Amino acid sequence: METEENRDVVFDEVNLMLAEKRTALSLLRTGIAIFSIPLSIGSVLIATSNLYHPNKILFLMIPVLGGCTLLVLIALWLIVNAIKKLRGNDKRLDLIIQNNEFLRNLVDP
Repeated sequence: METEENRDVVFDEVNLMLAEKRTALSLLRTGIAIFSIPLSIGSVLIATSNLYHPNKILFLMIPVLGGCTLLVLIALWLIVNAIKKLRGNDKRLDLIIQNNEFLRNLVDP
């Protein structure tokens, strides 16, 4: 039988893993939000494309498209890292639940 102190340590560990999972989810949310910025800029450029000639404003288009590319790369990096962290946290939580009889009964009665 587990002692109360051991049970508290396990609960603290589960609480820490859930906090890390929330952090990874907020990282994923941030990556998705950053990914939407270049899509919005592209939509505006396409919607207003009949008002300008791309050859005449090429000196403005190149930095804008470069910035959009950079934002897409940052967003993809954030999303991939968040998914890796989520998977790692899920595996760790499953291992903690498997090794603790009280949590196993609590999660899957």
